[in-house]
Amino acid sequence: MTSPRANKVSDPTKVKLPREIKVLVAAAFLIAIGFGIVAPVLPQFAQSFDVSVTAAAVVVSVFAFTRLLFAPLSGWLVERMGERRTYILGILIVGASSAACAFAQNYWQLLVYRGLGGIGSTMFTVAAMGLLIRMAPPKARGRISSLYAGSFLLGNIAGPAVGGLLAGFGMQLPFLVYAGALVLVAILVATFLPAALPIPVHERAQAALKKQVLPLRDALAIPAYRAVLTSSFANGWSAFGIRMALVPLFATAALGAGPEVAGISLAVFAIGTGVALTFSGKLADTWGRKPMILSGLVVNGIAMCVLGFTGEVFWFFVISAIAGLGSGLMGPAQQASVGDVIGNDRSGGKVLATFQMSSDLGAIIGPIAAGFLVDLFSYGVAFSMAGAVALVSILFWLRAKDTQQL
Repeated sequence: MTSPRANKVSDPTKVKLPREIKVLVAAAFLIAIGFGIVAPVLPQFAQSFDVSVTAAAVVVSVFAFTRLLFAPLSGWLVERMGERRTYILGILIVGASSAACAFAQNYWQLLVYRGLGGIGSTMFTVAAMGLLIRMAPPKARGRISSLYAGSFLLGNIAGPAVGGLLAGFGMQLPFLVYAGALVLVAILVATFLPAALPIPVHERAQAALKKQVLPLRDALAIPAYRAVLTSSFANGWSAFGIRMALVPLFATAALGAGPEVAGISLAVFAIGTGVALTFSGKLADTWGRKPMILSGLVVNGIAMCVLGFTGEVFWFFVISAIAGLGSGLMGPAQQASVGDVIGNDRSGGKVLATFQMSSDLGAIIGPIAAGFLVDLFSYGVAFSMAGAVALVSILFWLRAKDTQQL
């Protein structure tokens, strides 16, 4: 017979979160709101240098490109310098990049400065995941991943509204505000995340052992890790690629709607994701990682397929919300799965970087492939491709064991 105390310990909602986790969550909100402040202004600022729409779009995509290119370096830095130092250095690089963008004198300077920010972004992203994995109690990994993702989401929702207001005072101001917010984050982390991080209770049994590095080849030998790379790629393709690049065009070309409809659909997608994050992390800790990822892939994949065939604005909004819900269902479980693979007693900079790269790769390839399919066939076929990518990932996950059982 199980005692009440044992039940309390096994309940992930009862696990007390370390202070360091709360610091990282607060920092994530500040980073996201700053990123959101810059997002609506950046393409307009690029076009102020009398360049084409395509050239302005390149300024947006160069950030993701450099993130992908320098992700392996970030993993190496995490293993050599540690998560905390890599996080702070990455934040300061992005801050310097944002400030430099405000003073760019021509298009090419803006392109270079924005690209350099992607290097810092992948550094603090990989380092943050490493810190979350190290400090999170194993029984609460899903809940903590959900909390962290939720703080980013709230910042991304609030940021564009603030950015639009600041742009009225000049397009350079949002970049300077973002840089200031990042300096504040660096100070916050340096102050409240000490160099000698406290050893979590669940890690003390390992304290006498030298912390080992999990080689990438060993992680790739685990079917669940290979599967999580495919689901991360699928989510990047759908949520960060097609949603941002194709949905606005579809709203105009297929629905005959204005840009405000596209903007609302992006917000509705984010709301759907936010709703899922309120419970998906807890379910990932209780039901398991695999069921939540499979559920998210199915919901998001089907919704993206249907989205390309909608003909009314109302249903366009409804399906967008469902697609966002699917993305929110799998997000926390994916990060928790990577945490399970690495464990609290090992470092896995390259393992984390590869996971991040898979999402960035999907976000880069997805829009290009979708645009090609629109030109050859239709929007319906292009959106359906997201469902096909999700199906491939489902097949990988059906053959993998839940990482909680590793």
